[in-house]
This record gives sequence, structure tokens and C-alpha cells, in this order.
Amino acid sequence: MVSDIEIMNRGIHCLLEKLGVVDTERFIAVINRERFDYTKWQRERFDNMSSDEFNSAAVAYSKENPFCKKG
Repeated sequence: MVSDIEIMNRGIHCLLEKLGVVDTERFIAVINRERFDYTKWQRERFDNMSSDEFNSAAVAYSKENPFCKKG
């Protein structure tokens, strides 16, 4: 099992890699300020999507963002 610290480190690394330092800081500030509810956001995003649309989006995402396990 991965520790909370390791998850946080991996998450920050991903954000820094994709967004850069400034936008990572902005992202974290927004999450803290807005009391962001990830589950609610995902429901609002995907609830009105058909299963075919969801599948197409998932396939496209996986092609653009291949999983590469590190460590």
C-alpha cells in the first residue's frame, strides 16, 4: 500500500510536469478555496454522457495519456 505522503508526492509531480510551477500553485489554491468536491464534479461531467460517449472519451484519453508505472 502506498502512503499518503507518496500519493501526494506523485500527484504534485504530475501537476508540475503537466502544468508547471505557477499553474500547479493556482490549481492547489482553487481546490483549497472552493472546497472542491471531485466526486460531484465527475458526476456533473459524466452523468449526462451515454456509455458510448464515455467509452470514446476514455479510449481517447488513454491514447493521449499512456500509463507508465514508475518505481
